[in-house]
Amino acid sequence: MKLVFATNNLNKLAEVQKMLPDSIELLSLKDINCLEDIAETASTLEGNAQIKANHITNNYNYNCFADDTGLEVDALNGEPGVYSARYAGEPANAENNMQKLLHSLENEANRQAHFRTSICLNLNGEQHLFDGVCKGEILESKQGEKGFGYDPVFKPEGHEISFAEMSAEEKNKISHRGLAIQKLVDLLSTLA
Repeated sequence: MKLVFATNNLNKLAEVQKMLPDSIELLSLKDINCLEDIAETASTLEGNAQIKANHITNNYNYNCFADDTGLEVDALNGEPGVYSARYAGEPANAENNMQKLLHSLENEANRQAHFRTSICLNLNGEQHLFDGVCKGEILESKQGEKGFGYDPVFKPEGHEISFAEMSAEEKNKISHRGLAIQKLVDLLSTLA
C-alpha cells in the first residue's frame, strides 16, 4: 500500500517509517511533487492535521495522513500549543523556540508539560483521527544531541534523560507521536 505522510520534515518521516509495517510504502510530499505550502490555519492540532490530509486527498488523490504536534506547558496556560513550531516567530527555528521557552520559564517552579500529537488519516474515503500524549517536564537547560524540535529540553515522565538523549527506538516507544502512530499502525494492520 502507498500512503502519503503530509510532511516535509525528514526527521519525522524517518521516525514514522521505522514504525510502519514493511507492506506500507511511505511517501513524502516531495515524493508526490506537492511543493506548495499548506497553510495550517486551524486553532487546534486536530484541525491542522485535517487541513493537511484533506489537501493531499482532494488535490492529489492519495490515501494520506498528516499530523500536528504541540508542546503544552502548564505554567504557560498550554502555550506554545498549536503555535509550537513558530513559538519564537518566523522563520521557524527550533533553537530560538527552545530559548524563548526556557526564558519564559525562568524562576518557574512548575515545569510540567506534555507533548500532544493529533493524526488525521484519509483512507479509502474514510477519515480517522488518532492522538497521543506524552507527559513530562521542561528541563532548565538543553540536554542531548539527538531528536529535533524541543527534544533537548523535554524529559518524559518516568525517565531521567531528555528525548534528545534517547535512541529513536526508545523515544518511539513512549513519545506522543509514537503513541499516535501506533494507533494508526493498529488500524492499518487490520486492513493489510
